[in-house]
Amino acid sequence: MKVLLLKDIHKLGRAGDLKKVADGYGRNYLLPQGLAALATPSMLKQTDRIRESATVERERLNTELGDVAGNLSDLKLYFPVKAGETGKLYGSITTAMIADSIEMETEAVIDRNQIDTQPIKMLGVHEVPVRLTIDLIPEITVVVHHEGEPPESAYEFEDLQSPEEEAAGTFADLQIELEAEDAAAAAAEASAKEVAETESEAIEELVEPIDASEASDSVFDHAEESSEETNSDPQEDN
Repeated sequence: MKVLLLKDIHKLGRAGDLKKVADGYGRNYLLPQGLAALATPSMLKQTDRIRESATVERERLNTELGDVAGNLSDLKLYFPVKAGETGKLYGSITTAMIADSIEMETEAVIDRNQIDTQPIKMLGVHEVPVRLTIDLIPEITVVVHHEGEPPESAYEFEDLQSPEEEAAGTFADLQIELEAEDAAAAAAEASAKEVAETESEAIEELVEPIDASEASDSVFDHAEESSEETNSDPQEDN
């Protein structure tokens, strides 16, 4: 389906953008949340107004949250946990836990949905983006280490990642893949159409057009010959 974005959406677009999205993503998330509207003719007429309003609000938020973004960029959060020898946690560090820890350290209130990560299930040092606005996405450092060991021990597991984290995807990630597939399909279709048109033109050039008057005379002559054969004297045949 085609929708008009009413709000800035991470990895999808800015308010006022026209986007083609998967039906389920649109019906189950974008439309109910008031993030987008169906791209009807009446809605498309409001595109400029939506963009102008969103630009003003975006600039206000960027200014208001600039200091918060700076504080988060320098922030390190430490989580001592229980884990196995392979570094897999007995549980996980959730976005709610990270949001609570951010508030305790900086007094900034962050919604857990703004923290762009899956639950952390491995020891290590994790860089986690925090989506303040579509323009302001600082990264905090989340250090997850064994209980009773210094935080520096987490760096031994820095490159480890759980299967869940590797395989994790979001609606927006799927949307980007969908748009890429649609663009590739459209390009292939356009290329095939161009080749077909070129071949058709080449065939037309090779086939010499037949003059209508010549074709008519040829048919008339053939008809006269057939008539003469029919009216010939039967004795000649004997």
